[in-house]
Amino acid sequence: MMERATRVGNRLLAALPPADFALLAPHLRKVPLLHDAVLVRSGDRIEHLYFPCSGAIALIMELPNGQTAATAVIGNDGAVGLMTARGPVRSPLTAVVRVAGTALQISPARFQAALERSPAIANAVQIVTRAMMTQFLHVAACNALHSVEARLARWLLHIHDRTDGGDILPLTQETLSELLGVRRTTVTHVVSALRASRAIKSNRRGQLEIDRQRLEVVACECYKVMSRRIDRIVSQDAVRLLHAAPARNGCPPPDFPFAKTDS
Repeated sequence: MMERATRVGNRLLAALPPADFALLAPHLRKVPLLHDAVLVRSGDRIEHLYFPCSGAIALIMELPNGQTAATAVIGNDGAVGLMTARGPVRSPLTAVVRVAGTALQISPARFQAALERSPAIANAVQIVTRAMMTQFLHVAACNALHSVEARLARWLLHIHDRTDGGDILPLTQETLSELLGVRRTTVTHVVSALRASRAIKSNRRGQLEIDRQRLEVVACECYKVMSRRIDRIVSQDAVRLLHAAPARNGCPPPDFPFAKTDS
């Protein structure tokens, strides 16, 4: 399974039985996730589903007064747009690429057609939904109970988990303000505090260099608890996909994991 995960890129798609993945593969396109690109805005109809292979996508709640706050960060263990699995819907959140990478893209109609023929794909939707709800609930509790400094450390660790390596995160103060739902003056104060504790080693324009070990000390317990629970949901339940009932009118696995690459 690890070899297939490397080839496909997204952990959930890689866990699908070959016949079920074959229902999706001809319609998947590998697309770049450009830094700060908006994949869908709150209130807009969802035109594409994205299964990240690398990079990090933040889901942002936008309030009528213009304030924003992050509710989740999605990497190669999840997907964006699965709310369309049961029919057309408008997005309640804005999805923004915070760390560049790549994703496998598919239209809602193509995904729904495969879903109707595949219990395994239906199970994959449930896995993503459970993982997302776990993250939403933890973030809500963390926002109510923990300091801004601990919350920022948690977000930085979650984003760092979804990078390809290295301790430089392409995050501006405006982005951090958006993630935390606080003013930029508050972000400046918190970043300075993290620099004083050496959890952040430098703060160049548009980039943060972090010290992961020190950042874990500053972060609240939500980081480790949330990470363990989400990984357990994705890892254990994804294995069960391999034993799901076969897709109806299943076809043999394709030679390539996706049909087209956009550069």
